[in-house]
Amino acid sequence: MAFVYLLRCADGSLYCGWTTDVERRVAAHNTGRASRYTARRLPVELAVSWQLESERAARSLEWRIKQLTRTQKLELVGGAPLPE
Repeated sequence: MAFVYLLRCADGSLYCGWTTDVERRVAAHNTGRASRYTARRLPVELAVSWQLESERAARSLEWRIKQLTRTQKLELVGGAPLPE
């Protein structure tokens, strides 16, 4: 089991990633240890996450989400269907 997540950063930007433990990963982001991008934009908060059946599926979905525009990512936060 794995998860894809979107974080809302303090500057209003969105960050997408994947993990096997969402709570641990968000905590790591908020200590500045998880990514350079979020370390400069603290604090972060979890906007949305999706559970997937495998790490491979999570990495694939993460890539597809990263190809979206900010507007499309915000639509996902609001409950829009995931990209195919």
